[in-house]
Amino acid sequence: MRRLLLGLVVLTPAVAFAQSAAEVERCFQNPSSCSWSGGVPTPLPQGAPHAPAPVASSAPAAPRGPDYTTVLQSSEADRRKLQDSLRTLDKYNGPTDGNLQSEATMKAISDWQKGHGYAAVGKLTPTEAVTLNNEAAKAPIKRLDPSAQAAAPPAAPPSNADLLKSLQARLAERRKAAEPKANAATEALVKDLKAYVAADGKGVAGEQFAGFAKWYADTKAAGRAVGQITPAVEDYGDAKAGAAATAEVRFETKQGVQSVPQCLVFAWIEGAPRKNPQAFSCDDVAGVEKWKTDQVLKSAWR
Repeated sequence: MRRLLLGLVVLTPAVAFAQSAAEVERCFQNPSSCSWSGGVPTPLPQGAPHAPAPVASSAPAAPRGPDYTTVLQSSEADRRKLQDSLRTLDKYNGPTDGNLQSEATMKAISDWQKGHGYAAVGKLTPTEAVTLNNEAAKAPIKRLDPSAQAAAPPAAPPSNADLLKSLQARLAERRKAAEPKANAATEALVKDLKAYVAADGKGVAGEQFAGFAKWYADTKAAGRAVGQITPAVEDYGDAKAGAAATAEVRFETKQGVQSVPQCLVFAWIEGAPRKNPQAFSCDDVAGVEKWKTDQVLKSAWR
């Protein structure tokens, strides 16, 4: 009998321990069914109101990043001032428009940040903005030193040779522009001259240029035949009645085996028919120049 009681005494704590472990397990699975004190769960009696579950402590807040928004959203005057400060420090040469997010402005900010140990992101925190403006305010004003700038020597007046070259260049340009029309007019004249010779003294060339008709008649009467005809434009330009041309034409005349060159200058105003036509001997320079003066010719040739 004594042994049986001892076994019961020994058995009782083990059973109690087994029940306590099961209840503790229940508390961890369902925290609201237990009360908590100092982190130790105590099972509540069946039917007792559930105790509130322990509240987990909140995790520490993540560190905040740099504040770039404040400067970007500052007033336009403040943003313009920052651009002026960058310009003063030789970091920026763009427009002062207050746009801190333009490529040029962000590059200037980044360059300034590199030189001051800041993160070169191209955007400013409020502290960096104040530092930038303060630095620009202390920068010395740059002034030009007149003594460092040597006065440029006065330009020497152009020589006569230079003036002549300049004139020749201008005339060459004018001649180049007028050349196509002048050549076309002269070619048309030569065509009429050849037709007149081929028709043995008949055609518009003789009707328009009385001096040529007389020259041809005298050449024929002397027993000379007209051969090759070679033209060269002598002058071309605008006259009071239209575009005027003067052309030097050389004729090869033959009498037997003898060849005698002849030269005439034809002058006319373009048209159909030609206006104010004249033919001069090539050595009658005064006659040709008088014709040009009478026509108020503005030469584009010389």
